[in-house]
Amino acid sequence: IILTNNGYNVVNIGIKQPVSAILEAAQEHKADVIGMSGLLVKSTVIMKENLEELNARGLGPRFPVILGGAALTRAYVEQDLHEIYEGEVRYARDAFEGLRLMDALIAVKRGLPGATLPPLKQRRVRPTGLVLEERPEEPPARSDVAADNPVPAPPFLGTRVVKGIPLKDYASWLDEQALFKGQWGLKQARGGPSYEELVESEGRPRLRGWLDRLHTDNLLEAAVVHGYFPCVSKDDDLIVLDEVGSERTRFTFPRQSRGRHLCLSDYFRPEDSGETDVVALQVVTMGSKIGEATAKLFEADAYRDYMELHGLSVQLAEALAEYWHARVRTELGIDGSDPASVDGMFRTEYQGCRYSLGYPACPELADRAKIAELLRPERIGVHLSEEFQLHPEQSTDAIVIHHPEATYFNAGGRS
Repeated sequence: IILTNNGYNVVNIGIKQPVSAILEAAQEHKADVIGMSGLLVKSTVIMKENLEELNARGLGPRFPVILGGAALTRAYVEQDLHEIYEGEVRYARDAFEGLRLMDALIAVKRGLPGATLPPLKQRRVRPTGLVLEERPEEPPARSDVAADNPVPAPPFLGTRVVKGIPLKDYASWLDEQALFKGQWGLKQARGGPSYEELVESEGRPRLRGWLDRLHTDNLLEAAVVHGYFPCVSKDDDLIVLDEVGSERTRFTFPRQSRGRHLCLSDYFRPEDSGETDVVALQVVTMGSKIGEATAKLFEADAYRDYMELHGLSVQLAEALAEYWHARVRTELGIDGSDPASVDGMFRTEYQGCRYSLGYPACPELADRAKIAELLRPERIGVHLSEEFQLHPEQSTDAIVIHHPEATYFNAGGRS
């Protein structure tokens, strides 16, 4: 969208394309630059293989490459990949840096006076001298998290499906700041109206218009499948049990190497305690219609509308997840300390954290297959791809942990 709005012709051939299809399209359309984005960890390997294939075909000097995406880092692209690629390769942190790179690449190609590419990012090198290695701490089997907190009684065991949730039930959970700033890019320009003024003059009027349209066009299919499951923990594992106490599946979570040595499994009763704990799981979706509507806007080159509707649909899915998360806390009877305001909820000032897969405390996306096996979200139209992505895109899954000490932490470091 950013490139197209700035005069470039972008040929988008979609996701999961083999390098042969990328090169065929690049040659057919006489592309000046190839861009690839990597979301998953294995993308780092695929990017390297793709660049090696360009080298093998003698196309490195012909096609500069811009790489980006959550799986890649600047150092990996501009050091490791640059060393093997026979052409130019650069990292774009976001679309705006991608635009600056395109401008520079085209200026260099046209031979404009003074045109240069930005310098490659150099890795930081530690000064030479005596190196003292810090001996890693031996992590305990369990952190100091309390193991005597009350275990709430769930309203049921197993799963339930709820469809047709009205917008009014979860609209108040919409995070306007995440929508306006993060998704729609509302920000104060130098000498222009303030952010607060933009919210009143542009943000909220546009939001009301979109919500009216979603309701009128019947584009919302909000649905949830959630469940409560008996469980115990053992070391780094959360073991989900069946109705007779046998193991049904298990999740293995990373443990902090330093600090308190926290691990999500610590928030559940140990297997050798003789007690059974409970874990809540949920999958929510806005349905497929809203995604189809955004795709039509993109195909029609209605980029502003596309950006706004896509951003709103993502935040509505998050609002629905927050709404249902609050309901789970109520059903477990742990909502007594809930803050009075939604802003307090967004700051997680409550008991019972919601953890989404892919984040630091539970980074393994493959665990989505285990949640899908337990909840069977296909009953609300949600399916899992080979890359463990939820479809429709406007869907989220989560593990809800009732323990009063449960908090967000980075499994790689201190709490």
